[in-house]
Amino acid sequence: MFDLVYWLPVIVGGAVAGASSGLLGVFIVGMRISFLGVCMAHAALAGAVLGGLIGFEGGQLLMPALVASVITGLALGIINPEKTHLDDNIILGFLFSVTMGLAFLGLGLYGVFGKSDNDVRSLLWGSLNFCRWRDVYFMLGGATMLILYIGLFSKEMQAIMFSRSLAEASGIHSNFVWTGFLVIAAVVLTVNFQSVGGLMIYSLISNPAAAAFAITTGFKRSLFLSVFFGAMSGLCGFLISAYANLPSGAVIVLFSSMLVVITPLIKSIKRRIVV
Repeated sequence: MFDLVYWLPVIVGGAVAGASSGLLGVFIVGMRISFLGVCMAHAALAGAVLGGLIGFEGGQLLMPALVASVITGLALGIINPEKTHLDDNIILGFLFSVTMGLAFLGLGLYGVFGKSDNDVRSLLWGSLNFCRWRDVYFMLGGATMLILYIGLFSKEMQAIMFSRSLAEASGIHSNFVWTGFLVIAAVVLTVNFQSVGGLMIYSLISNPAAAAFAITTGFKRSLFLSVFFGAMSGLCGFLISAYANLPSGAVIVLFSSMLVVITPLIKSIKRRIVV
């Protein structure tokens, strides 16, 4: 029997995680730095792993995970690619290598110190089924921060998406705005770990945005569509996984991937009908 009281936070959490990740993805995909999601996820994972080694357990792991991902976000914001003559993706690749190395080194140390790594591995793979209202509140908090920030700096973020150098030349404090966005992105990604896990959060960021860009033009329409596709991925992915008794994170990712395949087909059909 379907117990709505028990599953309601799971359903809400999946929709919120998908929507906030989709909103975040518009900027990340638009700037062609999709790898940012993987980098932040592994930074948060490294923080959780190291936190577990020093005694944090269960929900407490969110704190060191947040600290690590926010530090990574600040580092990315401070390092200016135009001054260092390094592409954004090269910097992301370096930080990803460091955080991934720390995460897996920490996992190896669990056996040395005789500690259980079950809590950390649950973050690695994720499971929406264990989402409770406490997790939903964190997700809603992260989503609210992201919405408010985009509302306040919408024009600045669009200018930075087009060109950071031109945005700076026009009087926008691009480093400040971009760093603030990265910090909030770190928070959103970390609190959404529960939905699909650290290894698959990248898909929930990039796929809804890619599907939105494939079917429409215009910044605002892309925002709304990406949020919708993200929420639909989280919600429908969970319902399908619950019905078929499959891992929720994997189904959410596959559903969002299906949207990327379907949306260009829908656009192509519409064009033929109009013609």
